[in-house]
Amino acid sequence: MSRRLQKTLKTGAILFLLGLSLAVSIILFPKQEVAMATSNWRAASFPVENFQAYTSPFGYRPSATGGGGWEFHSGLDIAAPRGSYIRNWWTGVVIKVENRGACGTHLVIQSGQWQHTYCHMEGNVEVANGVRYMVDRAGGIQIAQGMQIPAGARIGRVGMSGRTTGPHLHWGLKYNGNHVDPAFILRSMFAQQPSGVRQARQGSSLIKQQQTQINIQESKFIRDSGY
Repeated sequence: MSRRLQKTLKTGAILFLLGLSLAVSIILFPKQEVAMATSNWRAASFPVENFQAYTSPFGYRPSATGGGGWEFHSGLDIAAPRGSYIRNWWTGVVIKVENRGACGTHLVIQSGQWQHTYCHMEGNVEVANGVRYMVDRAGGIQIAQGMQIPAGARIGRVGMSGRTTGPHLHWGLKYNGNHVDPAFILRSMFAQQPSGVRQARQGSSLIKQQQTQINIQESKFIRDSGY
């Protein structure tokens, strides 16, 4: 195959994916606007302690683990030191506890019409008396499938399970079964913080200025983070 033909095919593939990504955005935006307009986010929690950077945004991107392919990234990657605690974004019920696949050790929590997913956690899955548990003994965490978890509660720790090139939380959101860009929700959460207070639900620690800047940019210090 000639170089010119290869270049033409590659350009065509990129344009196709960009068009597909735009189509996905057009479909999702009305749902996100409705969801955000009818919600009070002051009860929500930022999902990671010891925040470092947003390392990979929602949407189509080149494969994070190498190769020339493209993939749909269904969440937002938030980097933090390995072992940093992960907090539940919104009060809900644990509907899935798993430790297989690209997501590694992970939880899915249902909060009304919302589902939130937390991937690449430390620990593993154990079964006792027919109940599945996510267990991280070193972190003092034991979460059972079916448990109700309040917003802000520690539900695990940042790890490197599953498909990842560095420690981070892959945080995914769905509303009525449709993927939602978590950056939209974080912007709304920060916008609703009382002026002059703007505190995260992480004890009494102030929200870092970098956390409020959800115009995603690659970290200069942390590689693109896998899943």
